[in-house]
Amino acid sequence: MTHPFISAALFSGLALLGFSSCSDDAAASSVPQIHTFDLAADARPSIAFVTNGVDPFWTIAAAGARDGGKEFKSDVDVQMPTGGVPDQKRIVEGLLARGVHGIAISPIDGVGEAGLITQAGTQTNIITQDSDSPNSQRICYVGMDNYYAGRMCGELVKEALPKGGTVMIFIGRLEQDNAKRRRQGVIDVLLGRPVNPESYDPPGKALEGEKYTILATRTDQFDLVRAKANAEDSIVSYPDLGCMVGLFAYNPPACIEALKSADKLGKIKLVAFDEDNVTLQSILDGHIHGTVVQNPYEYGRVSVRILTGLARGDQSVLPEGGFLDIAARQIRKDNCQSFWNDKKQKLGGK
Repeated sequence: MTHPFISAALFSGLALLGFSSCSDDAAASSVPQIHTFDLAADARPSIAFVTNGVDPFWTIAAAGARDGGKEFKSDVDVQMPTGGVPDQKRIVEGLLARGVHGIAISPIDGVGEAGLITQAGTQTNIITQDSDSPNSQRICYVGMDNYYAGRMCGELVKEALPKGGTVMIFIGRLEQDNAKRRRQGVIDVLLGRPVNPESYDPPGKALEGEKYTILATRTDQFDLVRAKANAEDSIVSYPDLGCMVGLFAYNPPACIEALKSADKLGKIKLVAFDEDNVTLQSILDGHIHGTVVQNPYEYGRVSVRILTGLARGDQSVLPEGGFLDIAARQIRKDNCQSFWNDKKQKLGGK
């Protein structure tokens, strides 16, 4: 079908309402819309790739998105919000006003932004990447299963601390769907629970198992100074701390800085997530046991492939079941250098 864009005046009215008329219940009851646009044979669709913040992780994803634009012949605009949900909402509204042919978004708040995503989907093709908004009417989700990736991280903790002990989890925020699931996977493995992607332990109290105790989950809301302060405070407050687990890309480097300052490198174990260069070097140096990595380059590239195809009327690009699983991997000292070399190649040697 050919979908006309909503007029600028009508869009402005929707923006003023903040898309509040679209509730999560309404989002869950409708069917995602797929739009085909009247494009000339040689036209390049306009595709937007929206992150959930600014981080080296997103630099890799942006490289994949831009390379995807070259490969699939579309114009790609990468947008990185710096002001949380309000800024991400402003970006989406601006993209719709410009008339983009597709948006790939990593929602900061998958529940709270479900209405925004669903309403945006009435005007253009919208998919989620990295973090999902399952109650929205996004067309599909590109990323990994964060619960199972969290379980992989929990297994690394068990390797680093085989006799058991106390564990502190560090993460940016728990409003994101990926953060909740990732953290829960770690918890369920350490407490010896069976696989249950729907489980959730609210933060606020210690969780005790036979061998491991999760002392707390410290959030920082993407504040790097606070991330380091959380790590420093945990080292001081828990003299018997056995292992630190950093679940956002910048958390492990913040923990490394805190451990260095406290002269605790190697004395407190550290398990990471994502592939920050500090994290990879620390694995090679023996200061981090291992990390679970995603493939942000492919998040960007594949998102552009899907949205470019949809804009041209090709629905064969859609993954079966609405989820394109780009599997996570565990990186330890033995495979760290080869992984890092591949990452550098994708980033032009950086």
